[in-house]
Amino acid sequence: MEGGRRGPLLTALLVAWVAAAAAAEAEAGPEQAMLPQERSLVRPMTASNWTLVLEGEWMLKFYAPWCPSCQQTDSEWETFAKNGEILQISVGKVDVIQEPGLSGRFFVTTLPAFFHAKDGIFRRYRGPGIYEDLQNYILEKKWQSVEPLTGWKSPASLTMSGMAGLFSISGKIWHLHNYFTVTLGVPAWCSYVFFIIATLIFGLFMGLVLVVISECFYLPLPRHLSEGSEQNLRSEEAHTTEQLQDAEEEKDDSNEEENKDSLVDDEEEKEDLGYEEEAEEDEEDSPAAGMDEKRSDARDQGPLREAQEDEGPAGTEENAPEQPCPAGTEAAEDTVRQRRSQHADKGPSA
Repeated sequence: MEGGRRGPLLTALLVAWVAAAAAAEAEAGPEQAMLPQERSLVRPMTASNWTLVLEGEWMLKFYAPWCPSCQQTDSEWETFAKNGEILQISVGKVDVIQEPGLSGRFFVTTLPAFFHAKDGIFRRYRGPGIYEDLQNYILEKKWQSVEPLTGWKSPASLTMSGMAGLFSISGKIWHLHNYFTVTLGVPAWCSYVFFIIATLIFGLFMGLVLVVISECFYLPLPRHLSEGSEQNLRSEEAHTTEQLQDAEEEKDDSNEEENKDSLVDDEEEKEDLGYEEEAEEDEEDSPAAGMDEKRSDARDQGPLREAQEDEGPAGTEENAPEQPCPAGTEAAEDTVRQRRSQHADKGPSA
C-alpha cells in the first residue's frame, strides 16, 4: 500500500518541478532578448563612403562570406577594431560580393586581402591576420618599409576608377545571371545565349554611336582645296614613278655596259692565247723549213761544186771570199716578221 502511494506522489513532484523550470525560463527569456547585442566597431565600406579612407589612417579587410580563411580572421579583426581608438586607427571591411567595384579598384585577387592607408597613400599588408601582428604593424610603423601603391596602381587613380567600373559591371551581370537561373529557373545555356546576343547588339550600337559622333565633328574641306590636294597627290605619284623608271633604266644601262666590258675582255684574252699558240707553232715549224731549204740548197750546189773542182784551185780561190747565208733562215725570219705585223694590225682594230 505504501509503495502504491509513493508512485503518484513522485510523479506529481516531477511535474511541478518541470513546470517551475519552464516558468523560470519564460520569465528570463524576455529579459535576455531585451539586452542589446555588442556593437561591432568594424565599419563596412561601400562605393559611396570609401573616400573616407583617403583621410587619416585606416586598415581595410576584403572578404567574402563563403571564404573559410576570411571567417577564421573575423574574431581577430574585431579585437583589432576594439583597440582602434588606442592605436588611433580606423578599421573597415569590404564584402567583395556586395561591392565588386571596390575589389576592382584595389585589384583584389586573393582573399582575405588587407590594406593600410595613411592620408591617401595605400600599401598592401601581406602578414597574417592576427591581432598581435596587426598591432605591431601599426605601433612599430612597419608599413613605412612597404612600397606604396603609386601612379596608376593607386586606388584613387583614373585607371583604377575604370577598373572599378568594369568590376561593377561584371558584378551586375553575375547577379542578373543568378536571377535568371535561380529565381526564374531559366537554364544556364539560355542565360549565356542571352548575354551573347546582348553583347553583339551593344557592340553594334556603340559602333553606330561612334560613326555618328565622327560625322558630327568631321569638317569637310572646300572643293577647290580637295581638288588641289588630289592633283598634288597625283603629281607626286607620277614623279615617284618617273624616278623609279629612271633608276631602273640606269641599272639596266650599267648592267649592259658591264656585260659588254666583260665580253671584250674575254675576246682579248682569247686572241692573246691564240697569238701565243700560233707563235709557238711557227717556232716549231721554222726549224723543219730550214732543214728542207738546206737540203734543196745542197742539191743545187752539187753541180756547182763539180764545176769548181774541174776549174781547179784557182777558181775556188776567186769565189771563196763571200758565202751567202742559207735561204731557209731568211724565209723563217720573213714569216716571223709577217706574223708580227699581222698581230700588230689586229691589235689596234680590236
